[in-house]
Amino acid sequence: MLTLIPTPIGNLLDITFRTLEVLKQCDLILCEDTRVAKQLLRLLRERYALETTYKDIISFHEHNGKERLSSLGKRLESESVLYMSDAGMPAISDPGQLLVEYCQKNGVEYDVLPGASAAPLVYAASGFESGKFYFYGFLPSRGSERSRELAKVMASGIDTILYEAPHRVIKLLEEIVAIDASREIFAAKELTKRYQKYYRMEAAALLEQLQQESIKGEWAVVVAGRYQKETALNYYDLLQIDMPPKVKAKLMAKLSGKSVKECYESLQKK
Repeated sequence: MLTLIPTPIGNLLDITFRTLEVLKQCDLILCEDTRVAKQLLRLLRERYALETTYKDIISFHEHNGKERLSSLGKRLESESVLYMSDAGMPAISDPGQLLVEYCQKNGVEYDVLPGASAAPLVYAASGFESGKFYFYGFLPSRGSERSRELAKVMASGIDTILYEAPHRVIKLLEEIVAIDASREIFAAKELTKRYQKYYRMEAAALLEQLQQESIKGEWAVVVAGRYQKETALNYYDLLQIDMPPKVKAKLMAKLSGKSVKECYESLQKK
């Protein structure tokens, strides 16, 4: 059986009792980075006197995951196997998804334990009122693909959660400002850690502030959805207004989604 376990995103106290229990009795641990996992296990042994019985700890990440499955598949069926991400919930922006998919396709029993996750945490801390959000994760690091994806985020009517590395957070804000300098942004640095800090302000103001501060640490950013005010003038009101047909046709096209030519021709028939 496979169990996917959450790990703290910063504060060691966020480990769950259930996670500690399953760690005590597993045969094999799969993880993104064995160095990170071993460090966490060492800290848990020191703080909680955690005693483990696992025989192996093996790396399982986006570059070797599919290859690993070809050799580890049988062990998932016959042994108690744990998968732990570097931080937070497994399978969320994380190669644990490959394991879940494998278990589903091959009838292997699996379970996912609940725990800390940066995405719902940063949204809860944002104070944004819609209560609806889209989780994107990390944007492409560079190039036209990054520009296209960010343009989609900025055009969305739903608040969007992004993760960003410290060396790119200024770049992200510069890109947001270039599209909409007044867009409201909530940003959190080093969630649950000692130097955690929250910011909520317009993109231009946040960019200016962060250019004067230390930006070390991991970032989670909530971009407010694009707010579109309801137009005070509707399509049918516009028909009653006396104005040059060409100008009216252009306005009608914007309100209706029809082409200017279609709108102009409809006016000529009246």
